[in-house]
Amino acid sequence: MTKEQQIENSLIAKLTDLKYTYRTDLRDRASLVNNFREKFQALNRVNLTDAEFERLYREIVSPDVFASSKRLREINTLIREDGTPLHYTLVNIKDWCKNEFEVINQLRINTSNSYHRYDVILLINGIPVVQIELKSLEVSPRKAMQQIVDYKSDPGNGYTNSLLCFMQLFIVSNRTNTYYFANNNAAHFRFNADEQFLPIYQFATEDNKKITHLDDFSEKFLSKCTLGETISKYMVLVASEQKLVMMRPYQIYAVKAIVDCIHQNRGNGYIWHTTGSGKTLTSFKAATLLKDNPDIEKCLFVVDRKDLDRQTREEFNKFQEGCVEENTNTETLVRRMLSDDYANKVIVTTIQKLGLALDPSNKDYRERLQPLRDKRIVFIFDECHRSQFGENHKAIREFFPNAQLFGFTGTPIFEDNATYKQIDGTVGSYVTTKDIFQKQLHAYTITHAIDDRNVLRFHIDYFKPERNVTIGSTEHKKAVIHSILKKHDAATQSRRFNALLATASINDAIEYYELFKEIQAKKAKEDENFIPLNIACVFSPPAEGNKDVQQLQEDLLQEKADNKVEPEKKKKALQAIIRDYNKQYGTNHRITEFDLYYQDVQQRIKFQKFSNADYPHKNKIDITIVVDMLLTGFDSQYLNTLYVDKNLKYHGLIQAFSRTNRILNDTKPYGNILDFRKQQAEVDNAIALFSGEDTGRAKEIWLVDPAPKVIEKFEAAVKAMEKWMHDKNMVAEPQEVYNIKGDAARVEFINRFKEVQRLKTQLDQYTDLTEEQKAKIEQLMPEEQLRSFRSSYLEIARQLKEIQQKEGEKAPENIQQLDFEFVLFASALVDYDYIMNLIAKYTQSTPKKQKMTREQLIGVLSSSANLMEERDDMIDYINTLQVGKGLNEKEIKEGYQKFKEEKMAKQLTEIAAKNGLEVSALQQFINAIISRMIFDADKLRELFEPFDLGWKERTKRELALMEDLIPLLKKKAEGREISGLKVYE
Repeated sequence: MTKEQQIENSLIAKLTDLKYTYRTDLRDRASLVNNFREKFQALNRVNLTDAEFERLYREIVSPDVFASSKRLREINTLIREDGTPLHYTLVNIKDWCKNEFEVINQLRINTSNSYHRYDVILLINGIPVVQIELKSLEVSPRKAMQQIVDYKSDPGNGYTNSLLCFMQLFIVSNRTNTYYFANNNAAHFRFNADEQFLPIYQFATEDNKKITHLDDFSEKFLSKCTLGETISKYMVLVASEQKLVMMRPYQIYAVKAIVDCIHQNRGNGYIWHTTGSGKTLTSFKAATLLKDNPDIEKCLFVVDRKDLDRQTREEFNKFQEGCVEENTNTETLVRRMLSDDYANKVIVTTIQKLGLALDPSNKDYRERLQPLRDKRIVFIFDECHRSQFGENHKAIREFFPNAQLFGFTGTPIFEDNATYKQIDGTVGSYVTTKDIFQKQLHAYTITHAIDDRNVLRFHIDYFKPERNVTIGSTEHKKAVIHSILKKHDAATQSRRFNALLATASINDAIEYYELFKEIQAKKAKEDENFIPLNIACVFSPPAEGNKDVQQLQEDLLQEKADNKVEPEKKKKALQAIIRDYNKQYGTNHRITEFDLYYQDVQQRIKFQKFSNADYPHKNKIDITIVVDMLLTGFDSQYLNTLYVDKNLKYHGLIQAFSRTNRILNDTKPYGNILDFRKQQAEVDNAIALFSGEDTGRAKEIWLVDPAPKVIEKFEAAVKAMEKWMHDKNMVAEPQEVYNIKGDAARVEFINRFKEVQRLKTQLDQYTDLTEEQKAKIEQLMPEEQLRSFRSSYLEIARQLKEIQQKEGEKAPENIQQLDFEFVLFASALVDYDYIMNLIAKYTQSTPKKQKMTREQLIGVLSSSANLMEERDDMIDYINTLQVGKGLNEKEIKEGYQKFKEEKMAKQLTEIAAKNGLEVSALQQFINAIISRMIFDADKLRELFEPFDLGWKERTKRELALMEDLIPLLKKKAEGREISGLKVYE
């Protein structure tokens, strides 16, 4: 018996103990369908005719995972043969515990064109909802997900044309380690060069101890009621994106804690979930569960700024279309609070509007709200530590004595960080989070989140000026700018990411903006290769009666105070900044509609293109200069660096630093902080205060290893790879990689060099390397040699990936498990435009003055994963060009397109001749596939109809033609998936 069979038998025994019914008789499509019919008829107390059941089956089976998931949770209607409607559910949606839970194994859906069997599937009321894949080897979470997604996209496997379309969850386990993730439509599983994935989870206890062993996981996660509750309550269907989202364990515990607290009427409470942990989803789920609680009159989700109001409303409506309406003013808020409409049971509002509604001077509002006075109203506050919260809290408690208040915070206020210095010089005091909300209901700290890889660690570089300058002076700012210009490309991986520069005041922000313009203009004159950074700047204008700006400034204390001094001067400076912005980005913003300008800046930081498709960076922001804005409540995966030239401490410091640590992929190993204010003591204090219970290891967890330690690891990885090559009787040189014999050895090279590249990617983004350290890294693996090794890696990886894709489960297990992580080899610089520009320069130089030889140019191209599909064509094209011919970039691009078309036409002619077909007929066949991105087998048959072939001969000819065509079709599809093509691969 194989290890996988042993794991399977053990799991089935465990599930039987958990009172699942083990059905050995359900092994194919027919038995699965018959079982579902029995369960359906019993649940809905109906006997369907064969024709009615056939129609029901056709209606419910859909290739759309989102539509199927929605149907699983709703009351649906079937019109019966006599014209009467049957309102039915597929499972008992009122009480999921009361469904029938069954376990089946080794199901085979389609014997005619599917060789796959499913290890273990869990059925709820005859519907397959959980698939469990068991592995004998350790498998990386991403690889596990990719394998299941590849498996799903094979034709005939039932996910699109059988009851498997209702699959909600996938679980992968090798018994010791267990992961799970939500099913989704293909569009949400992206395994492209950016390698961005939907989340994959490990289950955990309430205090975040991982439950990874399959027996323990089954006990805690797969018990019947827990699984039913997880699917019905804690999976969220995001309507706007047609996507299923699984809540993380800590989010589920937080929601349960709030719901229980309300159910038992146990006063107030707060949730300490770190910044970046998905507080909006948690609060949305808590609010929607309260919507169905008849004891609750209203649930108000309260944010503290207009931009967060809009952001939260958009997020809530993304989860559930139209679930929250805009409250344009306090009057609208009051009307909706008094409304009996179910749609108005959950309201998102700003604390300012709520404060105005309860203000004793607004007698009209207070009188109208009197009927709600003694009702049970729930208030959920986002980031509940804001400065203005105290007064509003008091007003709410006085007006609504039966209200329950819940707060979410990433950085609670403790006694240590409760006192702050007001801008005008007087000392004020925050009350602590505990003073207001009484008790902590659940904690998931930044230490937990970093440990779980839900957010990144930090690399902090404390700036040491070359000479003594006064902090805050113009000389200091110039030194900071020169340091930024020196370090920015390293920090942001050649501008792949972007940065914020946090300044101490609006005047400082304006001065920084002007100095950047001046210094960069001077550098551009001195050095023709210098590409200036795109600098944006955002701070609030003087309010001048503008309510939107007033509201925005409520939590921007520094900016609010700054705007009281010389407001006209600040206004003029901001107008000039916006004019520059309009010129740079082709926009038309005005200071009078500041919010639109502010939103545009946020969008550019958030949704920056990963590759430099518009080289050199024309549409993207490199650095945004800020004062208070964007340092709290703003998330972007493409922001990885914070330059700090303002004093920060405690929660302000953590909030600001946390802008940089959103997960993207392996090219973003950590958040980069460059501190220009010598604030190491403040950083240490903040880490100690916010690390939760685990203060001993906090620094080690929060901060990346210092450069010497990573250099040591890099040296060990390089030496280990060199020794391995010597042991294989090879010189440790890139060209020798092509001589590696056997797939097992090639797999080992892939894994060894991947580790070398991973550490090099980390070191490339360290901004505090000394010249000696840089020299050591270069000596260990010179840049030229590393580039050549990357080329060799990509070539070997390409060959192994072909085996992996072609042979699937028949491939050797070590090849099946390979995760190539091409994103590590995707250069931020080497994109299509960059290569075209290099080729143009290559043709413009004379042989004697060549900066780059043909071989070096091909080396640059071959060392990046960005253009793997194009690489061979580009190399062939470069080989046709002459040095000194003097073509510009436009001519090079046009020439390349023409070259590709001619090459493809030639290949097509050869394929047509080889297969005895007309070129025009073959061209039409290909055009039809590319226009629809769907492979149609009937059209393939039509190509061979004139030959009057027998079935066997025609099939043989079809397969031969497809073998020739697949590389061509993939090239024409430019990396996009052609539906149905896999059947011929």
